[in-house]
This record gives sequence, C-alpha cells and structure tokens, in this order.
Amino acid sequence: MSANHLPRSSWMFPALAVGFVAASAAFGLSFTPSLAGMAFAAVLLIILFGTVFAAVHHAEVIAHKMGEPYGTLLLTLSVIIIEVAVIATIMLGDKAVPTLARDTVFAVVMIVCNGLVGLCILAGGLRYTEQVFQVSGSKVYLSVLIVLSTITLILPNYTLSAQGPLYSGLQLAFVSVVTLILYGLFLYTQTVLHRDYFINSDDDGDVSHASSRTIRISAVLLAVSLVAVVLLAKSFSVVVDAGAAAIGAPPAFSGIVVALLVLLPESVAAISAARHNQLQKSINLSLGSALATISLTVPAVALAAYLLGKPLVLGLAPGEMVLLVMTFAISMLTFGTGVTNILFGMVHLLVFAVFLLTVFVP
Repeated sequence: MSANHLPRSSWMFPALAVGFVAASAAFGLSFTPSLAGMAFAAVLLIILFGTVFAAVHHAEVIAHKMGEPYGTLLLTLSVIIIEVAVIATIMLGDKAVPTLARDTVFAVVMIVCNGLVGLCILAGGLRYTEQVFQVSGSKVYLSVLIVLSTITLILPNYTLSAQGPLYSGLQLAFVSVVTLILYGLFLYTQTVLHRDYFINSDDDGDVSHASSRTIRISAVLLAVSLVAVVLLAKSFSVVVDAGAAAIGAPPAFSGIVVALLVLLPESVAAISAARHNQLQKSINLSLGSALATISLTVPAVALAAYLLGKPLVLGLAPGEMVLLVMTFAISMLTFGTGVTNILFGMVHLLVFAVFLLTVFVP
C-alpha cells in the first residue's frame, strides 16, 4: 500500500475532534433531548466514527511498514485502547452500568467469532471457493481465547466468595493478572517464539514503501486520534443512553453499540483482506481483536472499578453461556483443518443471527 499521500479525512477528522472537544468545553455544549441536542448528537457521531476510522488508517500505515504479524498487532492494540476508554467512561460515569464491560466483551466475542469470521470466510469462499490459513496459529488463538472467556464470563457465576455473578476483590485481582500473563505469553509466541504460525509465505513481503516522513506524521495523528476518541467518549455515552431509552432497547444494547463502534474499521480491513485472498491476515485481525479485548479490557475496567468502588458484574446468563460454548465448538471445527469454504461462513453467520435474536427477543 502506498501511503506517501495521506487522505484528507485521515487528518481532518482528528482536527475536527480536537476542535469539537475544545468548543464543547468552552461553551458548555452537551446532548439534550431537543432539536439542538439531536444536531449535537449527529455531529458527535460523525466526528467520532470518522476519528476512529482515521486512527485505524494511521495504524494501518505504520502496520504495513512493520509487516506481519506486528502490523495487525499494532492495529488491534489501537482499537482496544479506544474500546477500553469508551467502556470505562460509560460504565464508571454518573449512571453506573456495572454490566457494560461484560456485555461489551461478550458482544465483541460474538461479533468477531461469528459475524466477522463468517463474513470473511463467506466473502473469500464466494471469490476463491476455498482459502487456506495456518492451523497452528488458529489453535494458539482459540486455546487462549477459550480459557480467558471461561474465567472472565462463565466462572464468576459459580464462585461463592461474592453474592451474584461477581468475583471478590482478591479473585478479580488474580483473574486480571492471569489474563495479562496469558496475553503477554501469547504476544511473545506471536512475535518471537513462533512468528511463522501467524503468517503465510506471501504475507511477509506485504510491506509498504511509505516514506519516513509519512510514518512520523501517521504516528502523531494516531496518537491525536486516540486521545480525541477518549475525550469524546463521555458525550458518546450520554447519546447511547438516550438512544437506548428512546427505542426501549435491552440493557445489552449499549455493549453491542460500543463493540460495533470499535470493531467497524477493523472489520472492514479484515473483510478486505479475505477478498484479496489473505485469510490469514483476516484471522489475525479478527481473533486477535477478540483476544485483546478480554485480555486488556477486563483488567483495565477491574482496576477502575476497584479504585472508584464500583461493582463489576462479569458472569453471563445461562442462554449466553450456551451461545459462547457453541461458538467455540464451531470455531474449533472451522479452524481445525486449515481450509475454509462458504458453508463454514454461513454457519457462523447463522449463530450470530441467533445471538442478535436473543438480545432483542430474550
């Protein structure tokens, strides 16, 4: 990818975001249920989504220079920073939402492992009939993802130290440390020990010819974009709450919105890679984002909840646990052979449709 000429939107939206934040602080602008409030919300959402896409674009410019798998890792971590900021802002705001982290993490796993994986496999299968990938890398992703999902989303329902689907302070601290250790070991495996598990022979040469000046500009604009999204998160949380109340959405709606916000740009990149017969890159992006979400979101939100004395509900409802277990069972079959086709893609998409149905029609 040539990145010597940065698109106008890649610097325009970060600049607009900084200006919007400054104007809101200077003039006390905020969302209200009125015509002016609707205009405020519309401008906020346009700038926020544009800035998220800009952040991902600059991460991709740097990622192409770094090559695989470092590139997709940088892209994933950039997206997770945005997600953690939005979750923490909403969950720990004036209106406490102790289940938001759980709902968002679960939504990310379902969107990624069913919706995104299904679309990537279907898009690639329709164009190339079959696509190949590294089974060894997929096994590493799934083994860590299954363990982290179980100890953060299922095990809290069966502990006795705290009332409800909660961990005690000691248990939450231990689980947070374990998730960070596992993710650290995964990164070491991905980038040093078994780097070849996560690349195909044609991926290693997929580097850009971006100039050093372009890389420096993208690095600065990436930092500005991430900070701007964090600053916009509070206003976004108010809009999400108002929108959920207006349509009578279930409690899990906010988690899905946050997940879609942060996953949308990365999903576009993953589907594009699958359509260009780079399914390995799609898998790195999709499964990597789900893994990073659990590994980094849970410890970050747990620390914030502890410092502010807020409860943190993690355990899923029985129906959601069934969907989670079914998702991982299907994923093990899908990624167990090294070859995919459209049937695997349709199965994952149908499971994702069931997830959406159970959210809006419990």
